Amino acid sequence: MARRLVRQANPLHNRKTIAAIRALGQLHIEDGFRMSMKFLLALALIVLPAIAEAADISGVPKIREGDQIQIGSTRIRLSGIDAPPVDQLCLNNAVERWSCGVAARDELIKHVENKSWTCHVRQTDRRGRLVARCDVDGEDIQKWLVRSGWALSYVRVSHDYDEDEKAARDARAGMWQGAFIAPWDWRVRNKKTAILGAAKPPASAHAILLASASGPVAPSPDCTIKGNVNSSGECIYHKPTSRWYAQIKMTIVKGTRWFCSTEEAEAAGCRETRR
Repeated sequence: MARRLVRQANPLHNRKTIAAIRALGQLHIEDGFRMSMKFLLALALIVLPAIAEAADISGVPKIREGDQIQIGSTRIRLSGIDAPPVDQLCLNNAVERWSCGVAARDELIKHVENKSWTCHVRQTDRRGRLVARCDVDGEDIQKWLVRSGWALSYVRVSHDYDEDEKAARDARAGMWQGAFIAPWDWRVRNKKTAILGAAKPPASAHAILLASASGPVAPSPDCTIKGNVNSSGECIYHKPTSRWYAQIKMTIVKGTRWFCSTEEAEAAGCRETRR
């Protein structure tokens, strides 16, 4: 009878094979876990900002400019409108220069008194501010600002307040009483910048309106903090008591501007001089 040969399995070989299989299984589990974590993280990056932007923010704000407020530590830019910065000057119906940016802010402060706001957040802008539509006691604050002539409908992003702007223009309300530069044009102004308003501007209007923010004269007694850009491109602000205050020459070409408070200067990304 032929003898059947049976090869006996090597116990050591079997143990190595089993160990390898277990290691491979563990590797797949770890890879799967890492992929799941990456997916959850990516999902969080998409969902959480959307949740944050969908939330309403309420409280009594600090009004920084006609279209900028701060509730607690949250900076908010009013959506759909553009108001003059506090260091912008305009011409009134007597063709005299006046601080329309400061007036826009102060008229808003008077209108809302010390009431609580509710802001419906829409997005975050490139400066880290929340962009929101806000109301006070049910009143659309953006609509009031535009219809009162203290802001323009920001047609680059919305046409919601076009009719309110037309009403303000026809009534010669706020800035429309005289001559001014649209806030978005004023930020990048030059000698060809268009002048708006009801008043017929004099030949010197461009010189007055273009130099208003950075001229040697502060736009108002409340706005005497000087801001300038150093050689490193960093914005620095100087209070009247600062050592180099008198040496800072306020000219447009050097990127200077006036601020009404240290909070406003810091909100614009400037720091206080160390000297």
